[in-house]
Parts: sequence; structure tokens; C-alpha cells
Amino acid sequence: MFYQLYEMNHAALQPARVYADAVRLFYSNPLNPISHTPFGRSVAATAELFERTTRRYGKPQFGLDKTVVDWKSVEVTEKTVWSKPFCNLVRFERALPAGRKPDPKLLIVAPMSGHYATLLRGTVEAMLPHADVHITDWVDARMVPVAQGSFDLDDYIDYVIEMFHALGPDTHVMAVCQPSVPVLAAVALMEKRGDPFVPSTMTLMGGPIDTRRNPTAVNLLAEEKGIGWFRDNVIMQAPWPVPGFGREVYPGFLQLSGFMSMNLDRHIIAHKDFFMHLVKNDGDNAEKHRDFYDEYLAVMDLTAEFYLQTVDTVFVRHALPKGKMTHRGETVDCTAIRNVALLTIEGENDDISGLGQTQAAHDLCVNIPADKQVHYMQPAVGHYGVFNGSRFRSEIVPRIADFISSYGRQQRVATKPRLVRSAKG
Repeated sequence: MFYQLYEMNHAALQPARVYADAVRLFYSNPLNPISHTPFGRSVAATAELFERTTRRYGKPQFGLDKTVVDWKSVEVTEKTVWSKPFCNLVRFERALPAGRKPDPKLLIVAPMSGHYATLLRGTVEAMLPHADVHITDWVDARMVPVAQGSFDLDDYIDYVIEMFHALGPDTHVMAVCQPSVPVLAAVALMEKRGDPFVPSTMTLMGGPIDTRRNPTAVNLLAEEKGIGWFRDNVIMQAPWPVPGFGREVYPGFLQLSGFMSMNLDRHIIAHKDFFMHLVKNDGDNAEKHRDFYDEYLAVMDLTAEFYLQTVDTVFVRHALPKGKMTHRGETVDCTAIRNVALLTIEGENDDISGLGQTQAAHDLCVNIPADKQVHYMQPAVGHYGVFNGSRFRSEIVPRIADFISSYGRQQRVATKPRLVRSAKG
């Protein structure tokens, strides 16, 4: 009922948004003399701020149509190469010269935590010159009819394994944040079964492998409340008239509210600065604000069963590091991993996955040879900076590219990267 009321309130504001947009256009039209005055720009800025803070943001586009390979610009085309009701696997096909040696296949597993996969647009863009990039494009749960069935953490792991089979041997996987746990579980299960399609390398970035280490506010909340509280307070039915009407979901707007409340002062200041940029006619900074919040405020719903199982397994019971995680009754044993090279990456100021939580994967994967394990801590970045931004492009991407090229089954090299504890190590 609460979700339905939210939808009704959003619909009720539609006339006000239309009026605000008309006011913005009128007071920003260059043919209107008032638009060149501080008063006119203030009115236009107020109208735009209202419209932007009350609208629903749709799924953004990747918009990556070009990249640079071998110092030459090449075209990029998005293609869906595998599909299931809750996920599409998208390949960024590059127009490479015929006969050129193929680059490593890289599967980027995007987080299924409220935002669309386009949150990793910068990650994909940075890796395109180095690899044949594929990414998991998760589907908004409210858009999947109930008749398509359920989707939980076990299904997530099954999806990852199926993607490895679809991509074939010598694939490399990069898990960003939340998927670090299911990806590690999938690889452990594949190694245990002797699956020939197990990936060559596994890169885990800012993931909650063991949230008992340096627990953040997110981790402490889950432990304090327990799974029952989340089931009673955040699970709702998708409203009419969406295709998934009646499906139990964790609404994206609740997830977004939680993220924004953690840094509410920053968001308030950002919107105040946006207003001032518009009044001062500072178009460049205003456009940067629009670009960021167009992505940040675009959210998707998660299925209730996936959300609750993930919270219980990862944050409440700490099942993976305790050796008690199971997948359809089969124990997830990370000691079974012997052939997959492991790289973990953390941010010094990460307030979502604290320092040491991702590095814990090395303590679980004790049978991976020491020369195939690498850990890197990036100084002076938070959670977002682990997979995006200038430091990611200049300091993290070269390490990932070198790691992948060093441990690909088709291109072994004599010199292996040494274990790196920090950028200063």
C-alpha cells in the first residue's frame, strides 16, 4: 500500500512538474530579455530544481560509441549476447581490424543494489581499450511479470555460472561491490566441480566478503536490526500498473533514500551549488551536476527474496567467511579454488565496504598459489573511487590490465605482479 501511495503522489505532482518546466523554458529562452537578468535566471533555476527533485529518472544509456585501441579510434556497438528474465549480458563490440590478436574477454558483474549497470559506465569506458568487455545489465524487478518466477541469491549465482559458460574458456571476471560474494561463490562451486569454464582471473573490488572487518554504518545496521526487521519494514508489493504488479520487491526509492541520508549534507550543498551555478550562468558546472544526478537518482527495484537472502547471508550471518554459505544445499568451499588468479582492490576511505572486507578473500582462498594473489589498496578514494574517477583510470586500471594479461591462459608471461598492499608498498 505504501508503494502505491508513493506512485500516486508522484503522479499527482505531474501537472506541477509540467508547469515548472514551462516556467523554466520561458525564463531561460534567450529571446526573453528577462532571461539575461539575475531575476530571470533565479526563476528558471528554481523551476528546474523543483522539476529535477520530483521527477522519476529513467534508465540511463551507456552511450559509449567509440574507444581508442592501439592509439586509433574505433567504433563500439552494444549487443545483447545472453538474456534471462532478470538480466541481459551486454557486449561492447569494438570494430577491430581483421586478423588482429583478440583481447582478453572480461565479464564485469555490476552490482544489483538499486542502481542500473550504467553506474559503471566509467568502468566500462576505461577497460574498453584493454579487453573485450561484457557487463551484466540487471533488469528492474518491477518490470518483470510475476509469471516469470522468483529470483534470489542462488539464482544470481546460477546466472553468473551460465554467463561463464556462454562466454567460453579463458574469461576474466571483475565484480564491483555487492557481486563480489556471489562471484566468489560461483567460482568456488565451479572449481569444486571441475568446470572447464572457470574464469582465468577474478578481480573483486570494494566487496563485502567479510563485513566483520572494519564494519561500516551499513554493516552495523544490518546486524543490529536483523533479517526480520528488513522483511517487515522495507519489502513492498510492486504497484499497479507496472508489469511486475504484485511482485514483492525492495523499492529502489527506499535504497536511494538510505544512500542519500548517509551523506545528506553533501547532497543539500550540491543542489545549492547547482542553483547558484544556474543563476551565475555557469553552464559547465551545472551540466556536471545534471550528469551525476541523472545517473545517481535513476534507481531500480530488487526482488524481495534476493535482497533478504543477501542481507541474511552476507551481513547478518557472515556465512561465507564462516564457511557456512550454501548454494542449493551445496557448501560453498573457497578452498576449492586453485587455478583462478585473485586480485582484490579496496579504497582507503570506503564507507560502504570497510578496509579489509575485500582483502578477506585471500584468507578464504588458501589454495591459490601465492604468486597468483594480488591485493591493492588505493589511497585517498572512497567507495565510488574504487571503480570510477581519475585515480581509478590512472592507478587502478593499469594494474587490472596487467593482472589480466599476466594470468590469461592464452598468454602466460614469466614475470608475475608482486603482492601489493598499498600504493606506497
